[in-house]
Amino acid sequence: MKVGIAKSACCLAALLALAGCEKKFNPASGAAGTAEVVEDSNASLVTVDKPDQFALAIANRIDVPDKLNVTGSVNPDIDREVPVISLASGKVVDIRARLDDNVKKGQLLLRVQSPDVTNAFDIYRKAVNDEQLNNKAYARAKDLYAHGAIPLESLEQAEDSEKDAQADLTAADQQLKTLGIDKNHPSSIVDINAPISGVIVAQNVTNAAAAGVTYSGSSTAFTIADLSVVWVICDVYENDLPRVHLGQPAQISVDAYPGRVLTGRVSDIGPVLDPTIRTAKVRIEIPNSGLLRLGMFVNATLLSPSNVAHAVVPATAILHLHDREWVFVPAGGNQFRRVQVDSGDTLPAAMQEIRSGIDPGQRVVKDVLQLEATLEAQ
Repeated sequence: MKVGIAKSACCLAALLALAGCEKKFNPASGAAGTAEVVEDSNASLVTVDKPDQFALAIANRIDVPDKLNVTGSVNPDIDREVPVISLASGKVVDIRARLDDNVKKGQLLLRVQSPDVTNAFDIYRKAVNDEQLNNKAYARAKDLYAHGAIPLESLEQAEDSEKDAQADLTAADQQLKTLGIDKNHPSSIVDINAPISGVIVAQNVTNAAAAGVTYSGSSTAFTIADLSVVWVICDVYENDLPRVHLGQPAQISVDAYPGRVLTGRVSDIGPVLDPTIRTAKVRIEIPNSGLLRLGMFVNATLLSPSNVAHAVVPATAILHLHDREWVFVPAGGNQFRRVQVDSGDTLPAAMQEIRSGIDPGQRVVKDVLQLEATLEAQ
């Protein structure tokens, strides 16, 4: 049937191209031409001898939610992207994860040998010694002051020195915690663990490479993305933006999984238009069960809460030609006009939704193949 449609479509195109040529009687040849397709300035008009032989169908009406079909790609939710940083600068001595790995929160990713740890622990031990010495001096000053051996000023100086020593000790202890070092079991090796569960989407270190700002220029060793929720970024033309609203439901489909439809909602409408193609970025937030992968191209259908009236015609009334769709409508007399339409969903009973091109109640040729066959015979 598809071969027949293609053949008939080609013949119809040829007949339309020759619509300006009218056959006439040639006395010299003695043959009389039959002018079945007559000259017309409008190439979308075709003329037949007996228009009554072509059954007409009246386009029915269907009320459906207004739909806007767009395309887009899958991107990570930037709020769910977390860098894995190494505050300790040094050499990577062990790496336990790679790009694209799934990791769990707290999982060991790499180990860094860092002189920063040695320096920090040295500062901590000195702070401990200084605090102990100042604490003893302060206790002695309190006893001497109680017996009238020193003035109040000396006691206050001893108290101030003790407080300064305690502040230095607290800062040194916090520095060890920041670097991830246990002060009771010091080591020059720093363990870097995953801050969240997710997928490693960027890797900036390898085994035996440098880590940390001092040696590598960046503190970020990995980037982990939680892909349980992803963004679908779509381009929407300027003229279609009034049909897009925050919170609007959207249906997502991908070629890799035919028949699977995922649902999401519009979470952002870009305030800036692309000056070249006049589109705005529309973001759809969608839960991801694992089917969607970053970079996938998707088809998105934005659904409006209000219904619109569309025409419904028999599927046999639609001509598929040059990646476009057409129907033929009566144009008066023995002529039919070819009208381009935008078809929608396929409906039961071999019916087809028409989103634009014709209105409900309009008449169309019911069987376009019959019309093509007649034109071909002519």
